[in-house]
Amino acid sequence: MSHATRDWDSLWLNVHLATLRPGAGYGEITDGAIAVHEGKIAWIGPRNALPAGARAGQEHDGGGAWLTPGLIDCHTHAVYAGNRSDEWEARLNGVPYEQIARQGGGIVSTVRATRAASFDELLQASLPRVRALMAEGLTTLEIKSGYGLDLANEEKMLRVAREIGRLTGLDVRTTFLGAHALPPEYAGRADDYIGEVCETMLPALAGQGLVDAVDAFCENIGFTPAQTERVFLAAKQHGLPVKLHAEQLSDQGGAQLTARYGGLSADHLEHLSAEGIAAMAAAGTVAVLLPGAFYFLRDTRLPPVEALRQAGVPMAIATDCNPGTSPMTSLLLAMNMACTAFRLTPREALAGATLNAARALGLAESIGSLEVGKKADFALWNIDRPGDLAYAMGFNPCTLSVKAGEIR
Repeated sequence: MSHATRDWDSLWLNVHLATLRPGAGYGEITDGAIAVHEGKIAWIGPRNALPAGARAGQEHDGGGAWLTPGLIDCHTHAVYAGNRSDEWEARLNGVPYEQIARQGGGIVSTVRATRAASFDELLQASLPRVRALMAEGLTTLEIKSGYGLDLANEEKMLRVAREIGRLTGLDVRTTFLGAHALPPEYAGRADDYIGEVCETMLPALAGQGLVDAVDAFCENIGFTPAQTERVFLAAKQHGLPVKLHAEQLSDQGGAQLTARYGGLSADHLEHLSAEGIAAMAAAGTVAVLLPGAFYFLRDTRLPPVEALRQAGVPMAIATDCNPGTSPMTSLLLAMNMACTAFRLTPREALAGATLNAARALGLAESIGSLEVGKKADFALWNIDRPGDLAYAMGFNPCTLSVKAGEIR
């Protein structure tokens, strides 16, 4: 690192760039350079095309590493308390997930533990999961609520998520998932609970600036399409974008509903129909694939990846980090699973954890690819080629990450 005349804040040299700009391949630039000014990318291209006399306050030698956009995990439930390994063991002994949920396990068991945890206890339980993701070059993270299921505890979860962003320097996007499960105190009164979500929780939480988007669990063990639409209407009244847990266990038409409301994403999608695909394509709704849950639940029904590909629906990849169905804190492993189980290409997997993940959060104008004007969020990797990132299991070649131009 050397100091020179200040034109840009910093300049990275001796790097190979996988820009992920829309188009063919990884958008490779071998022997590239990338300049940063005021937290944004100011110049990018081959090193031999640098403007004459280009200087920066700091110059960094990347040592021949590959440099990609910072990774983005666009679907997580990373803030929670407790553990559900007992339920996992029960499933391995033949008890279906639906039966566990109906018997008071599943999401509701995590609700009990999360409600019982203090703010600090919840923060300390969640930070290690987030830091494990960060170690793999993560620069942006979505965190959902949904394990509180009352105003006080949903607020606690969302405040913990905001604090995680402050402590780590990550961009943390918060999603209100009050319509995640029916709390015990509302047993048999799902419509009344949805009224509480729409008329009490969402106005209060949005009014405190704690909500970036709104989600729901539209499923045969979750909420009906009609109840989900009530949540979407409430989100619209507050000017908040929507997304949906859709078509994971059955086809409820959730993808079409999400598309009708201009939703950012529909997530899971193992039971997605042709009609759902067409609606998502027309609306620009991103398909968020969650191979960790597919693997952990030992599912056998694949999401319709080829049909999504043919329809031009952007496909994102996320960990779905949660205690019940995807206790995974590795986005690189999610990329490998997406390739191996879902037949994505390595290029699609990397785009799914960068460019398309940014689209799924409504942030594609500012992050997700290496382009002038976007945030200087990137990661350096000790690899031979970009496809290596989805290739090896249990392997983390990230050497450092940069957030808004600052080395973390």
